[in-house]
Amino acid sequence: MIIKLLAVAFGGSIGAVLRFLIYELIETRFHSDFPWATLTVNLVGSLVIGFLWGYFGRIYVSPGMRLLIFVGILGSFTTFSTFAFDNFSLIKNGDYIYMVSYFLVTNLFGISLAIGGYLLSKSI
Repeated sequence: MIIKLLAVAFGGSIGAVLRFLIYELIETRFHSDFPWATLTVNLVGSLVIGFLWGYFGRIYVSPGMRLLIFVGILGSFTTFSTFAFDNFSLIKNGDYIYMVSYFLVTNLFGISLAIGGYLLSKSI
């Protein structure tokens, strides 16, 4: 059990740092009320998780490595809690068009990219 916890913790630190770097990159270049950074990490994460899910179906990847990648890295890289907070903030500020756009784009594109990543992994 301790090995599993360490795998998730190590992967989580990697995912959190990657997410922070993307936030810094986007937020310092684009000053907008729209949550572009969260949208970016959630969409990229959806693509990567779909791709890896499909690819790992073709090759052996240990359960510990799967924990490190899926729960650790990708679990901390993407963030539903921030997504929920961003939507709440947009509603609170009266930015209803941004909220609806953000909600729809994240969900529709996120699911589509997860499927696309999976299909892409099957074609390689």
